[in-house]
Amino acid sequence: MFTSQHLYFDDLLVGQTYTSPGRTVTETDIVNFAGISGDFNAIHVDHSFAATTPFRKPMAHGLLVFAIASGLGTYSPPQRILAFIGIREWKFLHPVFPGDTIRLVCRVLDREERSRGRRGLIRWQREIMNQEDRIVQAGITEVLVEGRGTGLKSSTQADAESANS
Repeated sequence: MFTSQHLYFDDLLVGQTYTSPGRTVTETDIVNFAGISGDFNAIHVDHSFAATTPFRKPMAHGLLVFAIASGLGTYSPPQRILAFIGIREWKFLHPVFPGDTIRLVCRVLDREERSRGRRGLIRWQREIMNQEDRIVQAGITEVLVEGRGTGLKSSTQADAESANS
């Protein structure tokens, strides 16, 4: 359900940056994700095996970390998202372990109005950071966001454009 706090396409401007609150990844998250996905790779669920790897302990699934960050992005900022459209240039840079706390940093890269302003495509540069401010995953996501459909620029957008003139 959308609230008055959820932003429309019209409210999101290129360059705006948002940071989510943190979320600690737990061993329970990893076990549950393994069960849901069917990915029981030993690097995630076998402590004895993981101790023989360069990481020395089990790590979270990359897609689990991505999924948690997707949830964090739903509220950073809260938006009137209609659909998740795509992922581009996604990189898995560093492992995430149980007990690590991640947060999501999102910056509006680009925006394309669609359907006379009733919706629009937002391209986000996203970086998933751990508690040491290390980027563990990064890339671009695309979402379709509800617009006001007026065909007119929002007051926020008009103010930003006149300030840049």
